[in-house]
Amino acid sequence: MPAPTTSVIPTVHVAEAVGWREGGKPVAAEGFEVSAFADSLDHPRWIYVLPNGDVLVAETNAPEKPDDNGGIKGWFVGLFMAKAGAGTKSADRITLLRDTDSDGVADLRGTFIDRLHSPFGMALVDNDFYVANTDAVMRFPYAPDDKKIDAAGEKIADLPGGTINHHWTKNLIASPDGRFLYATVGSNSNVGENGLEVEKDRAAILEIDRASHQTRVFASGLRNPNGMAWEKDGGALWTVVNERDELGSDLVPDYLTSVKDGAFYGWPFSYYGQHVDDRVSPRNPELVAKAVKPDYALGNHVAPLGLAFGTGELFPSAYRSGAYIGQHGSWNRSPRSGYDVVFVPFKDGQPNGKPTEILSGFVSESDEAYGRPVGVAFDKQGALLVADDVGNVIWRVTPKSSAGQ
Repeated sequence: MPAPTTSVIPTVHVAEAVGWREGGKPVAAEGFEVSAFADSLDHPRWIYVLPNGDVLVAETNAPEKPDDNGGIKGWFVGLFMAKAGAGTKSADRITLLRDTDSDGVADLRGTFIDRLHSPFGMALVDNDFYVANTDAVMRFPYAPDDKKIDAAGEKIADLPGGTINHHWTKNLIASPDGRFLYATVGSNSNVGENGLEVEKDRAAILEIDRASHQTRVFASGLRNPNGMAWEKDGGALWTVVNERDELGSDLVPDYLTSVKDGAFYGWPFSYYGQHVDDRVSPRNPELVAKAVKPDYALGNHVAPLGLAFGTGELFPSAYRSGAYIGQHGSWNRSPRSGYDVVFVPFKDGQPNGKPTEILSGFVSESDEAYGRPVGVAFDKQGALLVADDVGNVIWRVTPKSSAGQ
């Protein structure tokens, strides 16, 4: 890795969010095509597909965070977040999309759950539907083919929130046997500058026992984990992680990694194993010595958020075994990185080759962001769905000639 570089004013290189012009859409890889499954949404961030094929979309944005990024730096952060399309008020709802005639376009749309609090992750276990708000995991009753849930949710576990709540998105996934839920919680700072006392149970994946509601730290030192998925061959839980900023355009690589129970992945004291971050004080050499090196570097500042493993047989065989990753795109790097959806091939439960771009064209030649990919999921027919929170679209990617199958 290159030597870190720091400056009083960090690199800020943001593509201004403008949305898609009429008829515009991303560019699919050779052999694939892309179409809009649903549009005119309100900052769609996350996707969850129910067993009956209904597609749930979290229309959401950051909650109020009065103590995050104060002063001059906070003012600049607010400016570039608004420029990047992240300044809108949260709709705080989950919307249901249903494709009743299987033509690849949602023709039924309605509010599934509203009055939430910056919702993000979702999981269904039996007849319990779980939502990860920014500060709690909520449970709602669900019956097959429900188009709306009116019942009040029950809080089953608190999640770290508060008035800083630097990384507000909380994702959720159930264990294969349904016994546990796993929730991602990002750090409350870039690199511990708000004090380590505000980082309790953060930069971590938490395990929640569904029966007892007891919570424990499953893995730590993960600066901002988001997407999670179970890999079918090895059976391990995998996640994508946004690493730290302000060490230069070529540090630190964001990554894809398997998640080991009890493992520590370095944040804030070190990155990518034992590379010590000199900005952190006091140091912790004992923890650094235990830091697990991630499995796979995705690139510097690509901002990976969505993660799904290939399913079914709709895609060509070369694209069935591997990870699909929605990369939201950099702000702290020149030249830009991310702003695409990539495929990482797997073999025997491990990454096996370089990423291939599946969906691109989100940024124009004149440096405008038409869209930014976030969550990814496979629909019941095996097509790849991509949430675009700037274009306000759910895109659907299929092999050519399979768009309506």
